[in-house]
Amino acid sequence: MSPSSWIPRIAARVRAANPYVVDTALAALVLFAVSLQWLFPDEGDDRLSWQGWLLGAATAVPLVWRRRAPFATAWVISAATPAMAVYHAPPPDVVWGGLVVLYTLAARSPAWQRRLMLAGWLLGATLTMQHKENARPFEYAFHLLTILCAYGLGTLARVQRAYTDAVEDRARRLEGERAADTARAIAQERARIARDMHDVLAHAVSLMVVQAEAGPVVVRSDPQRAEASFDAIATAGRDAMAQLRRILGVLKEEPRDGTSPQPGTAALPGLVRRVGESTGLRVELRTTGEPRPLPPDAEVAAYRVTQEALTNTVKHAYAASATVELDWTEDALTLTVTDDGRGPAGPGGGHGLIGIRERAAACGGSADTGRGPHGGFRVAVRLPVAADRQAALG
Repeated sequence: MSPSSWIPRIAARVRAANPYVVDTALAALVLFAVSLQWLFPDEGDDRLSWQGWLLGAATAVPLVWRRRAPFATAWVISAATPAMAVYHAPPPDVVWGGLVVLYTLAARSPAWQRRLMLAGWLLGATLTMQHKENARPFEYAFHLLTILCAYGLGTLARVQRAYTDAVEDRARRLEGERAADTARAIAQERARIARDMHDVLAHAVSLMVVQAEAGPVVVRSDPQRAEASFDAIATAGRDAMAQLRRILGVLKEEPRDGTSPQPGTAALPGLVRRVGESTGLRVELRTTGEPRPLPPDAEVAAYRVTQEALTNTVKHAYAASATVELDWTEDALTLTVTDDGRGPAGPGGGHGLIGIRERAAACGGSADTGRGPHGGFRVAVRLPVAADRQAALG
């Protein structure tokens, strides 16, 4: 097993361990390293005394609290290290406790604390080396460079942790935004499906109710007309079932094979004809201008708006005639449905008119409903063509 594979695992386990356990083990290791110089002294060095060992312990034991109180720990070790060097000549070969505490300060403490301690250690190491007899230049360089290296490693750890925190925070924010986008898309899709089901069912049920009410009246006097009424009811039901299957197919994520496309402006003549034949309402379709390509959702919106407007005419307006107008221009299709009835009941026009406005807005267009210029009720919807769709949506 290569070091590149087991070193990260060991580092991850150390980070996940109890901080007190890790710092206690680190303090014991530093105490052992400090004691080695006196347990095995070079020729001419003084033997270890219990006072010297206590001062050496004072540079190691406080490391147990290095993460809870790094600045206080640094002060204790900063006082014990030169005292140990002065009491027990020569000075320690490596200031192990000082290196650990400088790393901790650089990684975790405020800027003024770590800078103050770095300056103090550089000055203290220089003065301590001057106290040693016959100190050579490389010894100055060694001690000062080890202090700077420990501080630099702590700085790198702080920067890395800040970068990791920033990346994790960004990931959390992106996840939150993604969840919000998903929830918004789900809400929009649910609203779209609800509009489609409302339009399909309201239209079909309205036609079926009209024919069902007319059937018993003429069942004896005009059997052929009664039979036509029942045929119209069956046709409306089959058409509603076919359209509901398409909607439910989307919910089940069934792939479309192109055999059941969503209705669009090309299907409007058939819709107008079926409404006229099923209800006796005189419906006229007028087209002006040159037809232009619409986005797929605008195609469906044009059909559903016409369907809903005619359904409202049949259900609420008590009208004798209606007109569907398609006015094509270079930048938009203006769809207008007018009748000679009294309009839908209620001040808001019900869910149908709300759905018409929502459909138009979803396509980047607009809708206007109200009394017609010559009485009756009027629904006018403007849908931008494909070239102007992006600009309309903003």
